[in-house]
Amino acid sequence: MATTLELKYFNTFWLKKIKSVVAANPQPTAPYNNVPRSYGPPGGVPADDWYIEESRIRGGYNNTTVDFGVKAYIAEDNPQQQNRINTLIYSGIFNSRTGVNNTNQFSVAEDITRSVDPANGSIQLLYAEDTNLIIFQEDKVSRALIDKDAIYSAEGAALTTSGMLVIGQIVPYSGEYGISKDPFSFAVYGYRKYFTDRKRNTVLRLTSNGAMVEISSYGMHDFFRDKLSALGTTRQNRIIGAFDIHTKNYVLSIQEPDTVDGEGNIIENFVTSNFDEDVQGWTSFYTYKPTYMLSLNSSFYSFYDGKLWLHHALPEKDVTGYGNYYGTVTDSTVKVILNSQPSTVKNFKTLNYEGATGWQLDSMIASSSDATLPIGAYVAATSMDLLEQQIFSLNFKKKENKFFANLQQELQANLTPLPGEVLWGSDISGIKGFWSTVVMKLNNTTYYNVKKELFAVSSNVVESSY
Repeated sequence: MATTLELKYFNTFWLKKIKSVVAANPQPTAPYNNVPRSYGPPGGVPADDWYIEESRIRGGYNNTTVDFGVKAYIAEDNPQQQNRINTLIYSGIFNSRTGVNNTNQFSVAEDITRSVDPANGSIQLLYAEDTNLIIFQEDKVSRALIDKDAIYSAEGAALTTSGMLVIGQIVPYSGEYGISKDPFSFAVYGYRKYFTDRKRNTVLRLTSNGAMVEISSYGMHDFFRDKLSALGTTRQNRIIGAFDIHTKNYVLSIQEPDTVDGEGNIIENFVTSNFDEDVQGWTSFYTYKPTYMLSLNSSFYSFYDGKLWLHHALPEKDVTGYGNYYGTVTDSTVKVILNSQPSTVKNFKTLNYEGATGWQLDSMIASSSDATLPIGAYVAATSMDLLEQQIFSLNFKKKENKFFANLQQELQANLTPLPGEVLWGSDISGIKGFWSTVVMKLNNTTYYNVKKELFAVSSNVVESSY
């Protein structure tokens, strides 16, 4: 039968087979009369062996004792827990060659802590890159040197030298930016790091040379300013970021708590978009709200409702396909602003696009509130009847691999003819205004397995006679 005894001293021995001591006659007197006759369960069989902690090798009465040494552990009489939100601590190392693992040792006799400026808030994220440790605080991003230190030349340039310190000098990056309290917005690809700063309403990219770039200013400054400022500091509002290794895009999802409308329907409040390095801009909005996202082995995944979903999979009907997110198919839309000659009131007569078949006009509204009727997708004529029907139907026609259609004004109840205007409303071709907003749509239920590209959208424009 086994038992566990606490060693009182470091240099002691365990003696066993002392049944003769237990059965000795006469019995030992104090303080040696505490040798138990049985250490088994109540009513059990008395044990023959008992382990004794002894400072003499054989336990002899006059034998020389060994040095008791130090205790094998330290017991703090008044243990206190400290929460240091701006401090790093490191343990012993793990030597894979020798198998020595000291990662559970934190020596109190050594200087094993490094602190950053507490004025910049708590440490939210650590990222190891080469021989540097990047530290993301709420209001600052810094770089800590690993196993090296920095010396400065007379010109102020920093030179690194090897040192005995595990965490060396901490050097802050330029710019008053941080990651706020959104560590899940962090994503990395190569030497580029992406994250958000909710407090400053910006989306940032940290490059290898230490440059901090506001990528939210690439055509989306007002959008992210309003969106991030509306979140406030509430932790229920989540910001999730990841790098899509398949498309080489940084995907960012800004999420607010779900709400319920008057009919009891759950409304998901979120916006998911992506930043494309090739075009240096934000190119798309997505209709999915992920719980978490990651890239692995050239594939992009996301979690939703406790399930793992693979993006960019081979199209399969009712399973995956273009516009299919978490089992829900959504039509693809492209919004274009037509604004040639901005100071001229124009008449938009036709709409043309370059791309694949299947695209249709969902809406087109001019700055004057004039709107055109929707235009259907191109349908190839296979007979004279279908050709005649196509000519007089409101859909796109194909000519020299380009699709075009006349714009027919949508008749509104409050529409009145302008002075001198003989024909008006749906009898007039085109809509008038300084600019117009065009929304092109693709039915992904029909074209779930076919890639339909849209290259350009244009309009035949003449100066308005009014």
